[in-house]
Amino acid sequence: MTTLLVIAKEPVPGRVKTRLTPRYTPQQAAALAEAALADTLEAVQATAAARHVLVLDGVPGAWLPAGIDVVPQVAGGLDERLAAAFAACSGPALLIGMDTPQVTPALLAQGLELTRSGAVIGPAEDGGFWALGLAEPDPGLLLGVPMSVPETGAVQRRRLIDAGLTVRDLPQLRDVDTPDDARQVAAETPGRRFAAAVARLTGAGAR
Repeated sequence: MTTLLVIAKEPVPGRVKTRLTPRYTPQQAAALAEAALADTLEAVQATAAARHVLVLDGVPGAWLPAGIDVVPQVAGGLDERLAAAFAACSGPALLIGMDTPQVTPALLAQGLELTRSGAVIGPAEDGGFWALGLAEPDPGLLLGVPMSVPETGAVQRRRLIDAGLTVRDLPQLRDVDTPDDARQVAAETPGRRFAAAVARLTGAGAR
C-alpha cells in the first residue's frame, strides 16, 4: 500500500518560518506558512496513493482538505520524527515537508513511482532534502542522520547507499526558509495561494 506523507507544523505565529522575520512579522510568516501548507496539501490530495497522511505538530485548521488522515508527530529530534512517520507505513512511502509549495501532483506521482523500486531523494538547494521515498520503510535509515545542516542530504544519501539501496533523484527544489526564498518560490508558482500571499504581504508592506 503506497503512502504519501507530509510532515508539518501547525502555522502558529512565532512557531513557524521564524527565519522570515524580521522582514515579515511573526503573523505574516505564519500566513505564508499556512499558504505553503495549503498548496502542498492540495498537490498531495490530487496525487494517486492508497493513503494520504499529514504528520502534524499541532492541530488541524481550515487549511486541511478532505481525504487526508492526520497523525501526531512523536517527540524527539527531526530524525526521530521522520523515522516514526515511516515506521507507521506498511509499503512504499514518500515523505515531503511543507517548505516546497511549488510541488505538483505530477512530481509527486513521479516520486511515488520511483519509490516502488528502492529509495528516492528530492535534494534541496540548501543541502538537505525536500522528499524522501522508501520502498520498504525502515526507521533505522533515518535515525542519527543530522538534520537541518548543509550535509543532511549527503549523509542521508550515504546511509541509503550503505544499506544496499538504489537511490534515484527527483529534481532539486528550493525550500522556503528566507524572504529571498519566498520571493523566488512565489515567482515559480503564479496563481497559487503562496504566490498570492507573498504578493499581498509585499503590497501591505512587510516589516
